[in-house]
Amino acid sequence: MKNIRIGVVEDDPQARKIVLTFLKRFSEESDDTFTIAVFDDALSLIDRYRPVYDILLMDIEMSGMNGMDAARWIRKCDQSVIIVFITAAPQYAISGYEVQALSYLLKPVPWFAFKQELERSIGMVRHKIGSSMLVETRSQGLRLELSHVIYFESIRHTIVIHTLSDRLSISSTLKELESELREQSFFRSNACYLVNLGHVMAVEDQDCVMTNGERLRISRPRKKAFLAVLAEYLGAMPR
Repeated sequence: MKNIRIGVVEDDPQARKIVLTFLKRFSEESDDTFTIAVFDDALSLIDRYRPVYDILLMDIEMSGMNGMDAARWIRKCDQSVIIVFITAAPQYAISGYEVQALSYLLKPVPWFAFKQELERSIGMVRHKIGSSMLVETRSQGLRLELSHVIYFESIRHTIVIHTLSDRLSISSTLKELESELREQSFFRSNACYLVNLGHVMAVEDQDCVMTNGERLRISRPRKKAFLAVLAEYLGAMPR
């Protein structure tokens, strides 16, 4: 299992110490290794937030900015990180759905409940491996769900990522992306496009029709391989 990156956000020194002790115990009793970043308030977390964490263990009632507001901010650039709230206020539980929190633990947190929740969180991390990628735009770094990507387009020395809701520009090449996404369901339809097979609705003549209605050209030398890979992908989909 890969090293798991965990952010602990807690302004109470005693509660923070308990969480860190539990993480150490869990690591010693399992095969999982952790890289842990500790934040003593929510503002220090989001000040230079980068979507590099697998799990956030976060208090809700903190001075300056509460954990729920911090989670709302985080969800704008990171849809994948697993958030587990640790709180003394159970009334916040319903609000957790708004920020796709996995769950919440009530203080004082017993070891057994913490262990169960961490096991569930790690299981989610394992499930998510390969389903997202980190990208650096000019203004920010963000974690991008691959299922939201319709296709990558090469324009001069820039890659434009066409997603379900946006277009993002990054510095890369289709060759680099093709290598990075080798195990994912992406295929080069021509020199300009790396297509998400999951968003191909149809193939008509020399075009593939995407879920957003766009028609992307399939080069003649690539069409046979494109159709073969698409058929393999469709055959492997659960029915």
